[in-house]
Amino acid sequence: MTQSNAAIKEEASRGAETALEIRDVVKSFGAVQALKRMNLKVRRGRVHTLLGENGAGKSTLMKILAGVYRPTSGEILLAGKAYQPQNPRDARAHGISIVFQELSLCRNLSVAQNIFASHEPSRFGFVRDRELVAKAEALIEDLGLPVDVHAKVGDLSIAQRQLVEIAKGLSLPADVVILDEPTSSLSDSEAEILFSIIGRLKARGKAIIYISHRMEEIMRLSDDITVIRDGEYVTTMEKSETSIDKLIALMVGREMQDIYPPRVAPRPAAGIAPVLATKNLTVPGKFHDVSIYVKPGEVVGLFGLIGSGRSDIMKALFGMERPEGQILLDGKPLTLASPSDAIRNGIAFVTENRKEEGLVLAHSVERNVNMVALKQLAGPFGLMRGSAERAAAKAEVLRLAIKAASIDTTAGSLSGGNQQKIVLAKWLQIRPRVLILDEPTRGVDVGAKFEIYRIIRELAAEGAAILMVSSELPEVLGLSDRVVVMHNRSLAAVLDAEGLTPETVMTYAAGMHA
Repeated sequence: MTQSNAAIKEEASRGAETALEIRDVVKSFGAVQALKRMNLKVRRGRVHTLLGENGAGKSTLMKILAGVYRPTSGEILLAGKAYQPQNPRDARAHGISIVFQELSLCRNLSVAQNIFASHEPSRFGFVRDRELVAKAEALIEDLGLPVDVHAKVGDLSIAQRQLVEIAKGLSLPADVVILDEPTSSLSDSEAEILFSIIGRLKARGKAIIYISHRMEEIMRLSDDITVIRDGEYVTTMEKSETSIDKLIALMVGREMQDIYPPRVAPRPAAGIAPVLATKNLTVPGKFHDVSIYVKPGEVVGLFGLIGSGRSDIMKALFGMERPEGQILLDGKPLTLASPSDAIRNGIAFVTENRKEEGLVLAHSVERNVNMVALKQLAGPFGLMRGSAERAAAKAEVLRLAIKAASIDTTAGSLSGGNQQKIVLAKWLQIRPRVLILDEPTRGVDVGAKFEIYRIIRELAAEGAAILMVSSELPEVLGLSDRVVVMHNRSLAAVLDAEGLTPETVMTYAAGMHA
């Protein structure tokens, strides 16, 4: 059938709007083929989401666009012309800006210095500090970010660092903006700031490639969605043509009836004593007067907006802060001078900052998984047993479906989601009585989330007391028995999770309950 004139004009218009096109791109690392004939067409003034499980090839493709890797074969067109970046600086010069999921900031430098690192305003080789600060303040104000440009990045929270990373990525003019899991450590209010920025970028005709595992967010922001699986292109569709259930099935290759598994065991009875409790716990300047408890077999969610003190509470319970007040274990006062004291008492902590606090990236999967459990794996006289270590690591890799070529693969070479699963596996080795989870599924895909949720349910059924911080409110409501809500560094409410609505939680978190 011959196309109508209108259809031909529409097709031509769509072609003219194309900012970036990827044609049959292949990327091999030795015998491993990370990308297999990848195709993608990104249009101006639209958000194009790239969706796939961890290890599907998303990060590899983004690194090719950013000039970190070169494709093995295939071609890339930028504004209709061949695009072959030699390095990240070359990619930026061509108008490609990327905000990676893993932060690339210098902790000892200020926010302003980080934002304009490598392209500071200078004269005769000297940095013009006043101009640097002025430009940073103008950018931060334009983006609406709640960050002080004079602050040291090392003093900021993970969420604030993520906002600085976003500002850094937008500090140079760009026609194509790539956002890799930009909300993975942001609360709902901070994410709204980012969504507003994305709206302005779209209005200016920028092409946006968006990578996220948060399905509700994807359905809200996307214009076009491309699904990839195991390094291969699956399909591209407009948001109006699909649904969350359909996308999950395309992404993982199977239907997932319920992302939050049901309880394996009944909730602990009213008379059961808590395993862990706090009384008037305070760390001056970070949080004050927090009294909470967690019973065996219970999942307690801890929710709050940025600066509410939720992560600092976790650190105090793991011996990383010196609090005032009391920490009680089985009803007895517990003094934690260091994380080692917490571990000896059966307390485990899955940190939100896996890159700096959870892993030794240069070490193998095996070493990272067994890091905390070496004493249990040792033989007579404390001698290590290689066979026991390897068997234990392989069991956890299989249990959490960690995607790695072998247990000898370095942790730093794996995707962010697989790194997060290694952090969780490390603590599961010691079968903790108290498991503290700080953003346990940050940067983890839907399929992997389901596995982590299943493990949380199983541990609770075995009697572990679980305290979980998450910025994803559906996750908090889907897994928790009770929800502790923080506001302005103090306890706002403790609510039964059954029948609890997001609106109620946000009312307390925003300080509007009065």
